[in-house]
Amino acid sequence: MNAKRGASAYARVGVESAVMSADPHRLIVMLFDGAQAAINSARLAIEDGNRAAKGAAISKAIDIVNNGLAASLDHSRGGEIVANLDRLYSYIARTLLQANLRDDISKLNEAASLLDNIGSGWKELRQPPAATAVEG
Repeated sequence: MNAKRGASAYARVGVESAVMSADPHRLIVMLFDGAQAAINSARLAIEDGNRAAKGAAISKAIDIVNNGLAASLDHSRGGEIVANLDRLYSYIARTLLQANLRDDISKLNEAASLLDNIGSGWKELRQPPAATAVEG
């Protein structure tokens, strides 16, 4: 086994372990992070002129948005918020598809920005409250 394949296998085990031990909130955060990583890979592939890598990375991002983030929405309990997120995820997936078809980095940036805004909200849900200074 060469070093690159060994490192890749080690990384996969680390990711699989993190997924297996993560709570639902952490899994959603991991999906946002994975989508951003895929978009970053696509951006680099476009800059390098590597169409195959670009297509694979954008396909991965679309898969995460559609089959991870959108699929995790609870339509029976989420009301208007879930309906809005569902429409937004659909828009992001279409934007990523356009980026793929046109090698359009601005579309990748738009999708990344939207995902960052939503993902930041998820990440903040678990932030501990800021410590308050006690005056003495």
